[in-house]
Order: sequence, then structure tokens, then C-alpha cells
Amino acid sequence: MIDWYPLFNSLRIAAVSCVLVFFTGIFCAYYAAKLPRAVKGVLDVILTLPMVLPPTVCGYFLLLVFGVKRPVGAFLLQYGVKFVMTWYGGVLAAAVVAFPLMYRTARGAFESFDQNLAWSGQTLGLSDTYIFWRIRMPACRQGILAGTVLAFARALGEYGATSMLIGYTPGRTATISTTVYQLWRTNDERGAFFWVMVNLAISTVVLLTVNMLETRQKKAVAK
Repeated sequence: MIDWYPLFNSLRIAAVSCVLVFFTGIFCAYYAAKLPRAVKGVLDVILTLPMVLPPTVCGYFLLLVFGVKRPVGAFLLQYGVKFVMTWYGGVLAAAVVAFPLMYRTARGAFESFDQNLAWSGQTLGLSDTYIFWRIRMPACRQGILAGTVLAFARALGEYGATSMLIGYTPGRTATISTTVYQLWRTNDERGAFFWVMVNLAISTVVLLTVNMLETRQKKAVAK
């Protein structure tokens, strides 16, 4: 009988981390797009480092910060919060590696936004909050949605940082990626192939969604 926990846990980690990355990525991208070029360049390097660093390095840095014997990890443990060997530690790891995708995609969308629309709204007395949610976000929605889907796919397939921080415990921290590796190590090639195909099917749907969003965006720009 197939244990579907890896699929459930992977989808749970990807969904929760995607929500976190959605709001933090949009917040950082919106304000970064308005910064001077020099400051923006420095901020870009800091915020996109997880995208170029090996995932295991990201996981190592997370262990340095949130390990139970580290100051931050020990402090959080006093309040019952433990990121090591827990599924929500997987959320943290997935969010860290997926954040740059959301941030850069959203920032590109905001930079291509026609600022005259915002200025027109201001002349009509509209608040900045209204302009952001009712004018800016709808105009940038294709880029935002594409970034969200890519971030979800990255979080779903994360292995390096996740395995470093939460390891592999069946029925507790197992994900699709870590399950594939463990099954391969134990020579269960049939089981590993099954989960590879599950991940492949999900990734295919994600890529088709991104392509569809990009096509819609190109048509909207052409109009």
C-alpha cells in the first residue's frame, strides 16, 4: 500500500511557504523597485543569494541560525518553536530558496508598470493603498502569478536545504524529494520511480501554467 504522506507533506510545505513568499516577495519587490540603482543593486545581491547558492549551503546557514544549540534556535525552543526535524522547518527552508524567484519576478513586473496610471490615481484623490491593490496589482497580475507559480514549484521540489534542516522521517518530515533519495538508497527503484513520476506530473502542470500566464501577458501587452 502506498504511503501518500510525502505527497501531502510536500504540498503542505509548498503551499504554506508559497503564501509566505508571496507577501514578503511582493513587499520587498515593490519597495526595491523604487530605490536608487546603487542601493537596489546591493539589495538584489542579498535577496537573491539563495538562488545562486547550493541548497545544501542554504540549509547549513539555516542550521547555524535555527539549530537547537544556536542562540536563536535555543531561544525559540523555550517557546515550543523548533525548526529542526519538523515539517514547518521545511516551510522555512522552502521559503528561503523560493523567495528569490518571487522577488525578481515581482520586481520586474513592478518596474514595467506604467507609473502614469498611479499618478493619475493620485490626482483623483485615491489613496496609495487603493492604487496599489486596485490599479498596480491588477496591471502586474500576470507577472505576479507567474512568480507565485514558480515559487510554488521551487518549494515543492526542494531537497538540499530541506534535507539539511528537517532530514527524513517517514510520516513526519518526509517529502517527495527526500523519499526518492531514501528509496533509491535502499534499492527500491520501483518506489523511487513512482515518486519521480508524481513529481514530474506536478512539475509539468506547473510549467504549463507558467507558459499560459506568459502567453496571456504577451497578448495583453500587444493590445
